[in-house]
Amino acid sequence: MLNSLNRLFSPLVSSVLLTIIISSCQGANVLTSANNSQRNQWQKVTVIEGLEHPWAMVWLPNGEILITERPGRLRVVREGKLDPKAIAGVPEVFAVGQGGLLDVAIHPQFAQNRWIYLTYAHGDQEANRTRVARAVYDGASLRDVQVIFEVSQTKTGSQHFGSRLLWLPDGTLLVAIGDGGNPPLQLAGDLIRKQAQNLQSQLGKIIRINDDGSIPKDNPFAGSKIWSYGHRNIQGISFDPMTKRVWATEHGAKGGDELNLIEKGKNYGWPVVSASQEYGTNTPVSREKSRPGLIDPKTIWTPAIAPSGLVFYTGNRFPNWQGNLFAGGLVSRDIRRLELNKSGEIINQEAIPIGQRVRDVRQSPDGFLYLLTDEGKGQLIRIEPPSHSNSPS
Repeated sequence: MLNSLNRLFSPLVSSVLLTIIISSCQGANVLTSANNSQRNQWQKVTVIEGLEHPWAMVWLPNGEILITERPGRLRVVREGKLDPKAIAGVPEVFAVGQGGLLDVAIHPQFAQNRWIYLTYAHGDQEANRTRVARAVYDGASLRDVQVIFEVSQTKTGSQHFGSRLLWLPDGTLLVAIGDGGNPPLQLAGDLIRKQAQNLQSQLGKIIRINDDGSIPKDNPFAGSKIWSYGHRNIQGISFDPMTKRVWATEHGAKGGDELNLIEKGKNYGWPVVSASQEYGTNTPVSREKSRPGLIDPKTIWTPAIAPSGLVFYTGNRFPNWQGNLFAGGLVSRDIRRLELNKSGEIINQEAIPIGQRVRDVRQSPDGFLYLLTDEGKGQLIRIEPPSHSNSPS
């Protein structure tokens, strides 16, 4: 085919046509680099340094930013400066391995009730679980701390707590819960990851609760807090206000990371179907990558990017990015920009290099993208247009 192109066209035109042909064969998962395609459209600005393994952030109505640090501290950024004193009253956390203080969110009516919500690992190496607590934030400390949800089963080890939070427009709260860990970790005499398919277990699920932890009447399984199941370890979740869709990213094992469109009551397959391989042996987790009745991911990342925070961009700072998903990558040390069509299919993917483990990605109220780096001396970084370089933080 290339010889025919060379006879018919100049070498330059032939090269362009060949690139188009190759790209069309590769489909929606063609990965481009923002270093080449959009290097003049954005820049990184370090806002805060010296955070210890930050995990999540949220903006308050007054412009302050709350940031969780996995060892168990809740920090506040005021007018672009990190308060050296941590917020008092944070519950004791199990800060080992992947455990610790994890996500943070504020109640939709925070201005009236001052409630903030935290997820964290609680317990010890032999018996631990994911918890959700809410508390009143008075500007310096947390008071009236209440545990409104905890996973019904304890587990051993220090893996797969999940923990992302997402408010839905109806005022209910989604909570991502991991499957508990990798082989050989067991629960009830079998691999703990199989609990993701057990509707009597809350491991490997997305949970939906009311703001006080009670069960919404319209949950898909009567008397259950389960919203969806068959998940491994979701660490990114976001809501698209235009289509009312919920998106989530979850870690595979070795490869097989997923972006999923979350629907009420659906089974996402783990570990019955997966594109992952087992650590150490490189054998497939499952012989099946798809099965009727189970929901296929919208995209799969192999090799793994280790997806973290996820945000659907609606701001006006980057008009060309409106309606795109942005997924942080821990292993890939970048942010993936995902373009969607109207039916929710991925039509383009681009890597925005960061050079550090990206733990969270959020949109600020004024339309910028912010990210947290998962380092011992982690950073809060703003992604902004180059023309905004001298603006205040």
